[in-house]
Amino acid sequence: MEKTKLRSIIKRTVTSLILAPAVIGCLYAGYPFLQLLVFVAGTMLAWEWSRMVPNSRGAFYVALYVFVVGVAVLLGSWLAFFISLFLGSILAFIKSKGETRRKLLILGVPYISVGLGAIVWLYELVGFAVTLWFVLVVWMVDIGGYVVGCSVKGPKLAPKISPNKTWSGLFGGMLFSVGISTAFCYYVGAEAHSLYYGILAAMVAIISQIGDLIESAIKRSLNLKDSSDLIPGHGGVFDRIDGLIFAAPVVYVFFRYVLFLI
Repeated sequence: MEKTKLRSIIKRTVTSLILAPAVIGCLYAGYPFLQLLVFVAGTMLAWEWSRMVPNSRGAFYVALYVFVVGVAVLLGSWLAFFISLFLGSILAFIKSKGETRRKLLILGVPYISVGLGAIVWLYELVGFAVTLWFVLVVWMVDIGGYVVGCSVKGPKLAPKISPNKTWSGLFGGMLFSVGISTAFCYYVGAEAHSLYYGILAAMVAIISQIGDLIESAIKRSLNLKDSSDLIPGHGGVFDRIDGLIFAAPVVYVFFRYVLFLI
């Protein structure tokens, strides 16, 4: 058991060391590298979702999800996105008639496109530094939750949804997120705002954990452990960025409409 866990940790670490620089590099480079990276992630999520949810038109749903997420991250037009989102949802509603998991097939349209689109919209709104802050905070939720949760254990957070998640893991994720947020603020010379961003990081950690639990609930309803095996040691793309795509729209709305009102 211990060897299996150690092997899993090594795989996760090696994969992270490869993927993290690629993500940060695309963030730093900006257009079009960030958009292309997010679109590739969207294509993978589209494939995973159509594979996870039982259906009789797999190729159709992949194409539909990819099209809508492509409009969200590549075109840069709100009007085009809302039209594609509306029409895509209607089309999914019509085509999924008779499917056993109709609601999930329809949900795939906004879930993937809005979640990934918000990452690009956030970048276009606040730029590299704040978007990097957000990504680092979400990463620390997973790392802190894993490290503290496995070490401390204790009461389960939501045993009926995700038996391995604990309250200690949630608080560990929040602690790691606040820690990286504070360190980041001092590194970029924004220490005067470290308390403000620390509180925001704790909020992001909670929202990200909710997204993680929602993904776990979906997988549990489908009797799945991982969304796929695309990422060694991590499972699928959805398993790795579930918290990110759930928190991104909330953070975007906050910086777009709330921050500038304070």
